[in-house]
Amino acid sequence: MNDLRLLIIGDDPLARAGLASLLKTQPGCEVVGQVSADSDLVNAVSIYQPQVILWDWGWDSAALDRLLEVRDALPPVVALLRDVSAAADAWSAGARGLLRRDASTDTLIAALEAVQRGLVALDPQMAAAVMPARERPITPPVDDLTPREQEVLQLMAEGLPNKIIAQRLSISEHTVKFHINAILSKLNAQSRTDAVVRATRSGLIML
Repeated sequence: MNDLRLLIIGDDPLARAGLASLLKTQPGCEVVGQVSADSDLVNAVSIYQPQVILWDWGWDSAALDRLLEVRDALPPVVALLRDVSAAADAWSAGARGLLRRDASTDTLIAALEAVQRGLVALDPQMAAAVMPARERPITPPVDDLTPREQEVLQLMAEGLPNKIIAQRLSISEHTVKFHINAILSKLNAQSRTDAVVRATRSGLIML
């Protein structure tokens, strides 16, 4: 499997460099470039050919306008936000991943992989801010999923196949399939992808 090609955008050069240094050492992740938000982003995408963009909004008040200007020319965007107050704007502008700036490395990687596959990746608090109640799928409380089902669900969200999930949890593939069927049933989901989307939107998955 080819590494995920990642372009980092942000006005703070130290923050960009820190993210690049953090992520370039992660298996399956290739940081192809880092640019400021006021640069020619369309040209940068043409040059670097990223599959996903990690955009550090920081305290940049112009980030919203910049994303609105170029979103049609960009691959999926994961936005790092200072707090939940910026979530609705980033979501409306087209970002499909919304995380806090202090998100862990594992969380960053999981979110980048999720949006590259066409999913959304939302911090639970930000999910509540951008998804009106009427748009959220009706799902049971977290307690309705067993601890093991929650573990399987989280690994599903990371895109892991049943075999790897089984190895991670030291259980058989047959048991993994059993848990996945139970998760699909409880979330009223039609597929693994549907289950992950529903779980992310309702805060069942901690990205």
